[in-house]
Amino acid sequence: MYNEHVSLKVSSNMSLEKEVRERNRKTDLQNLILGTVGVAGIIAVGLVAPNVLRAMKKLGLFPHERQEESILASKNRLIKRGLLEYNKRGELRITPKGKKILAIKSFLNKKKEKKPKWDRKWRVLIFDIPEDQKSDRDSLRHTLNTIGFMRLQDSVWVYPYNCEDLVTLLKMDLEIGENLLYMIVDTIENDTPIRKYFNLG
Repeated sequence: MYNEHVSLKVSSNMSLEKEVRERNRKTDLQNLILGTVGVAGIIAVGLVAPNVLRAMKKLGLFPHERQEESILASKNRLIKRGLLEYNKRGELRITPKGKKILAIKSFLNKKKEKKPKWDRKWRVLIFDIPEDQKSDRDSLRHTLNTIGFMRLQDSVWVYPYNCEDLVTLLKMDLEIGENLLYMIVDTIENDTPIRKYFNLG
């Protein structure tokens, strides 16, 4: 009975690990497609798979037998999510939402590759978004949380590194320029918890 329980547990863990690997593979493939189309600007649908496969080989990723089917499925998921779309000529292009996602991923990747040096200034975002734009407000909070901002209050968020380009993109994407204030400040009172949050000395 004990051995059977252990066997089931191991099998369950292996199944979970396989599921996680598969999910990560699909996410990586979608990111690769989004980046490929983003760099090209507009690309013929028939060129998506060859370009993605070339990019995979450059990264040392070797495609499996049904890779082109996987690329097609991932491309369709990106279209369904509103990150890619067809133009009038049937070519594929990245949407404003896709550009925002791509910019955020690029920002996060750069942060992972090399932690920026803190200039001892704080980037503070304050926003006042009306209730009839609740979805925009929720989207902004989710994005700030993803980037790594710390929430001081519901509508006051802080970050230690330069992110002006990203904030400009968010203003344009959500059309909330007048309701979002970006500040660079030298000091924040009692900032010890903030420094601790960002692992700053």
